[in-house]
Amino acid sequence: MQIFGVDIGGSGIKGAPVDLDRGDLAQERQKVLTPHPAIPEDVAACVAEVVGRFDWSGPVGITFPGVVTDGCTRTAANVDKTWIDTDARGMLGDRLGLPVTLLNDADAAGIAEMTFGAGRGRKGTVIVLTFGTGIGSALFVDGKLVPNTELGHLELNGHDAEKHASTKAKEDEELSWHHWAHRVQKYLSHVEMLFSPELFVIGGGVSRKADKFLPLIEHVRAEMVPAELQNNAGIVGAAMAASDTVA
Repeated sequence: MQIFGVDIGGSGIKGAPVDLDRGDLAQERQKVLTPHPAIPEDVAACVAEVVGRFDWSGPVGITFPGVVTDGCTRTAANVDKTWIDTDARGMLGDRLGLPVTLLNDADAAGIAEMTFGAGRGRKGTVIVLTFGTGIGSALFVDGKLVPNTELGHLELNGHDAEKHASTKAKEDEELSWHHWAHRVQKYLSHVEMLFSPELFVIGGGVSRKADKFLPLIEHVRAEMVPAELQNNAGIVGAAMAASDTVA
């Protein structure tokens, strides 16, 4: 079965049909830049552009970089604040003219990794972290998701952790891999102190370069592995969430 998945990020919006039997993209993904300011109407137009590049007429799963409850977006850390308390599922569904399922972006990535990727078959407490414009998190206990954890906003050095340890922070401050790994280590140690996970799955686009920073991280007791679906995890997880609505 194929379902369309769209991943809305702070810097890009990407999507493709997903083969849910394989947990992989069925066609090459399409991507457009996230508009700035990232107001709902403009982001919806970009989502429609991505979906419109395919001959698609079925359900669409869409991720959002913030808390999502019952289709409403409750926070907006890396997009415009006008998203807060918006019926985003309804708005996006109207724009596309298709059934839409909406969920947190890191939760979507986590669902994909736990089903098809690095977390497959793992019990206990597993935390999937996506490093990009911000830091997203997905918390699983014995394979069950605790939604909307948003652990990137834990306080670290007096600020949101993602302002200090995200991939964007590395790029903006031109940090070396060693310097950035030290920041990531402090963040992981803080999360580990709170949740004592057995496994960290490190995702986002930077997971493609895991060999450059994971070996530099010490003093973290949990196992650390790079995400296997890398930057496609959000698309796959969005499609998986939408598939749950198909009879």
